[in-house]
Amino acid sequence: MKFGPDNYNHGERCSQGHSSASTIATIEAALSADPDIDSSAIEIRMLGPVVLLEGFITKAVDRDKAISLAAMIVGCENVQDRMLSRFPMQ
Repeated sequence: MKFGPDNYNHGERCSQGHSSASTIATIEAALSADPDIDSSAIEIRMLGPVVLLEGFITKAVDRDKAISLAAMIVGCENVQDRMLSRFPMQ
């Protein structure tokens, strides 16, 4: 699976019919495809061209991976992290 920049930025892709639903589905698929990240409690929403990552993470490294995957799809300037940490009790 290859994600990355092309000749258009995210705003230009949206104006060409790249819908919020397809952006959300692409990010969800990328998160689900990564075996090292627990994305079961991460919710993805769109606010205009900005992707909002909300919900909970159970490992600190999951935050960085989720943000990185979303940024590969829409660009880092279009990702807003609103995830909360919920670490298991030891």
